Amino acid sequence: MTHLPHLIIDLGLILGAAGITTLLFKKLKQPLVLGYIIAGLLVGPHFSLLPTIVELENINIWAEIGVIFLLFSLGLEFSFKKLVKVGGASSIMALIEVVVMLLLGYLTGKILGWTTMDSIFLGGILSISSTTIIIRAFDELGVKTQRFAGLVFGVLIVEDLVAILLMVLLSTVAVSQQFAGSEMLTAVLKLAFFLMLWFLGGIFLIPTFLRKASKLMNDETLLIVSLALCLLMVILAAQAGFSPALGAFIMGSILAETTKAEKIEHLIASVKDLFGAIFFVSVGILINPAMMVTYAGPIALITIVTLLGKAISITGGGLISGQGLKTSIQSGMSVSQIGEFSFIIATLGLTLNVTSEFLYPVAVAVSAITTFTTPYMIRLSGPLYQFAERVLPERWQKSLNEYSSGTQTISTTSDWKLVLRSYVINLVVYSVIVISIVLLSAQYLNPFITQNVVEGNLGDIITTVITLVFMAPFLWALAVHHPQKEAQGRIWANRNYRSLVIVLGFARIAVAILFIWFLLIQFFSVQLAFLVGLVIAALMVIFSKKIQRFYIRIENRFLRNLNAREIQEASKMHHTITPWNVHLTSLDVAPEAEVVGKTLYELQIREKYGVNVAVIERGDRTLMAPTRNEQLFPHDKLYVFGSEEQVEAFRQFIQAKSISPSDSERENVSLQKLQIKSHSVLLHKSIRNSGIREKTKGLIVGLERRGERILNPDSEMVFQEGDIVWVVGIPRKIKSLEGGDVQAMSA
Repeated sequence: MTHLPHLIIDLGLILGAAGITTLLFKKLKQPLVLGYIIAGLLVGPHFSLLPTIVELENINIWAEIGVIFLLFSLGLEFSFKKLVKVGGASSIMALIEVVVMLLLGYLTGKILGWTTMDSIFLGGILSISSTTIIIRAFDELGVKTQRFAGLVFGVLIVEDLVAILLMVLLSTVAVSQQFAGSEMLTAVLKLAFFLMLWFLGGIFLIPTFLRKASKLMNDETLLIVSLALCLLMVILAAQAGFSPALGAFIMGSILAETTKAEKIEHLIASVKDLFGAIFFVSVGILINPAMMVTYAGPIALITIVTLLGKAISITGGGLISGQGLKTSIQSGMSVSQIGEFSFIIATLGLTLNVTSEFLYPVAVAVSAITTFTTPYMIRLSGPLYQFAERVLPERWQKSLNEYSSGTQTISTTSDWKLVLRSYVINLVVYSVIVISIVLLSAQYLNPFITQNVVEGNLGDIITTVITLVFMAPFLWALAVHHPQKEAQGRIWANRNYRSLVIVLGFARIAVAILFIWFLLIQFFSVQLAFLVGLVIAALMVIFSKKIQRFYIRIENRFLRNLNAREIQEASKMHHTITPWNVHLTSLDVAPEAEVVGKTLYELQIREKYGVNVAVIERGDRTLMAPTRNEQLFPHDKLYVFGSEEQVEAFRQFIQAKSISPSDSERENVSLQKLQIKSHSVLLHKSIRNSGIREKTKGLIVGLERRGERILNPDSEMVFQEGDIVWVVGIPRKIKSLEGGDVQAMSA
């Protein structure tokens, strides 16, 4: 008889139990994660009625692989661009929730008499909600398109990144066994440094590699290459002293920016499902039912803390960020559970041997209970809002509404804010790049040259020259590059601020010289480093033009890689009203164009070219439905509405290259269809008196009436029942006007 290794027998038990329980849970319409956990409980050492796994150590290794692929898949869905697009409201809500739940978890643990480390990890376990469970609940309840759901998705994105940070901080605390402020700060700065370095390097190299190798890749090779990149980053993260799961998450987020992201996500899905199932089954294997009975009281208390704490903290965060009472309550009631990351954090505590054995089953029990309560909490949000509306004094409600309206107004961005922000971003990004180049040179390049090529001072000189070649474009950008030239030019035009602009310029040059000195002291004495540094700075000034061209090529390649996915998707999609063959397109105003400095009234754009300017984006400002007195400035982005011929004629006029809107632009500014019904507040009102422009900042670009189509209707036209009105603007504002009468155009 052939002998089977225990690993294969154990794997057969795990997958067999998982298959049966998931089919059952699918039939009962319950989360599959709970099915996996119960499967683990059935084949675990604490349940004797069924065959039990033999080698738990091997299963734990498979489970670690499962965590890696779960985080890799999460990174593919995450994307750092999504984090940038989340907005302030979701960020505020998520951060308030995390801080509150960390404190509540720690205090709850202390009240129960647990150790400090158990209490700290309990706070981390309770602070992160379950993305999988929330998305499934939203789908089942049909609320995915409601405004609060968008806020909740933003909260979950921020929480994913916070969870990664928590894993690093908890590992640091576990190793040091104390709250050392310096060690915590060092861990955070180290994480930020490596995150930025890996992301910048990954975006610069990996999309280019995938693009050049695309002709050689089929589904099989792309899957192998993706898994290889994932595991290489896992090794790199482990070498840097971080969790392997962090490396998987980072590589996933890098690949999420490539044109292959969707295909990789599709190919990796089966691998993730397999190893993810093994991980969640291993969670169940570690559960001791007797311990859950023993800790029934703490489980009940922690469940109540989770449900109330998350609901109150998210609701409070929503009110603080100006989201209104109803939206805040709906958001708060949606995230009152813990899930995947909570298991990973609990596993981390066990792996590091710093938490008690009971904490793991307690976390699983709380997760199971809160998973079942999630749909009911979401349904309860409506009645709870109605109750709050009845109970709260009218004066309070009025104040909340005024506060909410005030926070929703579009804020203007001053030139100083644009310039200073660009300086800070440049300083941080280029400092990370330059420091990493110097450290890599000192750690690896110099030993290689002095041991294998040239020994002594000559080897140090060769190392310095090679390192300076790589540093030069970033030093130039740090000292000279002005990403906000127009804003700085307007500041310079004011004589009162010129001295401050000069001081900032010298400060940037001083920082660049400081980095040159930082390189030189790695290999030479301080005095010699200072003198040579001045000579190098002078040479960089002499060769400034060549260095500038080199830097621009690097920057263009990085931006092309970063935006490749959006450019590809934008080339396939645009907003069109098919019967009229007209669409919404964005155009950039060239600095040398004749339109710069002129108002829309002076240009007579609609009269001459037949197009409407619906939106102007200027830096961080967004001007919806601009008035005729609005001036155009260099690099303004105009959203114009018209036929292809009209848009092309206008494009040539402003000498701008046409750019299709990216995903985020389509989400924020799109074409909406509004139908006038018998109960509509717009019925029998003229376009001018309807208030659409004032209330929604939207622009009416077309109207259909009894089969007749009118492009750019006159402002005196009166709405009639059955009219279909086409409006360009922000969907959220337009939907607030007529509720269900508004439909978004599908691209």
